[in-house]
Amino acid sequence: MLLSYDSTRDSIWLFFRPWIWITRLIQITFSLLTLAVKMLINGSSKEEAVHKELGRSLLNTLTYLGPCFIKIGQALSTRPDLVRRDWLEELTNLQDNLPPFPTKEALEILQLELGAPADQLFEEFPEKAIASASLGQVYKARLQGNYWVAVKIQRPNLKFILRRDLVLIKFLGMISSPVLPLNLGFGLGEIIDEFGKSLFQEIDYKQEADNAEKFAELYSNNPSITVPKVERLLSSNRIITTSWIEGVKLREREELEDKGLDPSSLIRTGVISGIQQLLEFGYFHADPHPGNMFALEGKTEGMGHLAYVDFGMMDSISDLDRVTLTGAIVHLINKDFNLLAKDFQKLGFLNQSENLKPLEPVLEEVLGGSLGKEVKDFNFKAITDRFSELMFNYPFRVPARFALIIRAVVSQEGLALRLDPKFKIIDVAYPYVAKRLLTGDTKEMLSILLDVIFDENGGLRIDRLEGLLEVLIKDENNPNSNLFPLAGAGLRLILGTNGKLLRKNLLMTLIKEDHIDLTEIKSLLSLIRKNFRPTKLAKGAMKNVIQVGK
Repeated sequence: MLLSYDSTRDSIWLFFRPWIWITRLIQITFSLLTLAVKMLINGSSKEEAVHKELGRSLLNTLTYLGPCFIKIGQALSTRPDLVRRDWLEELTNLQDNLPPFPTKEALEILQLELGAPADQLFEEFPEKAIASASLGQVYKARLQGNYWVAVKIQRPNLKFILRRDLVLIKFLGMISSPVLPLNLGFGLGEIIDEFGKSLFQEIDYKQEADNAEKFAELYSNNPSITVPKVERLLSSNRIITTSWIEGVKLREREELEDKGLDPSSLIRTGVISGIQQLLEFGYFHADPHPGNMFALEGKTEGMGHLAYVDFGMMDSISDLDRVTLTGAIVHLINKDFNLLAKDFQKLGFLNQSENLKPLEPVLEEVLGGSLGKEVKDFNFKAITDRFSELMFNYPFRVPARFALIIRAVVSQEGLALRLDPKFKIIDVAYPYVAKRLLTGDTKEMLSILLDVIFDENGGLRIDRLEGLLEVLIKDENNPNSNLFPLAGAGLRLILGTNGKLLRKNLLMTLIKEDHIDLTEIKSLLSLIRKNFRPTKLAKGAMKNVIQVGK
């Protein structure tokens, strides 16, 4: 069986096996229609017991239909703003509390893959799995001494099941798309294909081992993030063995608090690490649901300690897309809808030949209102809801390559909302982006900074610069926030090689119509004095010394 997904090849393969697809199609259609009828009849009920039963029906239907449908349910389980809380509680069971397959079969797969029985490879191997998920189940085994490991063994016959169901899901999706309450346009098939490719990547455990080691390298100097160590000699295409992580799953705020953990610091770590993966590393965990993230004891500079597990669903983003996304966030917050339209064009949401001028007021009307009066009022879910309105009437579409990116961001925000219903993702994300812009840590960031603080005529936008600084100063969620490192990085930028263009632009602001105008420079100096007073910098320096001492 091929370890890859190909929609055309797999459709042809299944078409010539009607004894397989006819019965399965009837099974899927009947199950989903039965569930839909139940929800239509009882969905408006105000009785808690009725919705509890509907949640169980949703869980049982997805579980019964198998891995592909369970994966869809897992995505829904991270969205408390889309799914009722009583349904959500049931859907969380899809993360790692599914019916296990017999340990006897698991041990047969282990011996076939690793070339020896479990009792020869491990000092201790349990009779029951400790967790059972959509694609495999995990055993807590012991190697030498007191070294415990997680052994994940893939479900039997999984490639066949995925191949069959992905073809049928695409078929059902395409014929039902005209009546679905969505407007994904012709991109729906591409999004299903992207889903299929990611699933087949996820069941290649050798690739997952590579992913885990690459992810660990990215966070090797970050004490807030833990990644389990891969045991290569006990891993294969269908088995992966890693060091055991002892932590608390990010499910309920009360559970974390009972264990003496701070949900706010954990949210901050999760969101910042997610943004860092997307906008800085260009390599991200595309499945950050509560079953794949564990809270650990301790804090570092106000950041809670998190452990990531399960690296089957990872993805990369190109340097161009990464930089453009960063710029789009800044342009949206600054309400630069001309530049935002260009960002959408670069990212493929708009055709390259599209006339952007008529779309600028549309973007302002639809997306501008999502920001509210303050930056912190921004909500990614609100943006996606409003953006869907654009797709009905204007030439926008979602590029297939963004399917996993959107899933990762939406899941991350959903996880945070689950722990704190008042959470605003931009309240954490924008200070991170603002700091990167103001330090100009890459040429790309410097280019975006110049777009932000200088207008088309080369004039200095003091209000924009002041806005970036205010975001950092008012970053109340970060108790260790201070401007001392920022002042040092900013000084290095202005005086360094990368700051050549910045120095040139600042010089040009002095020259207005053949005479020297000091107005903007005076405003800039006033802003610097206000935010970088010697006493404030001294306090920041002392704070840094204390942290280093610790």
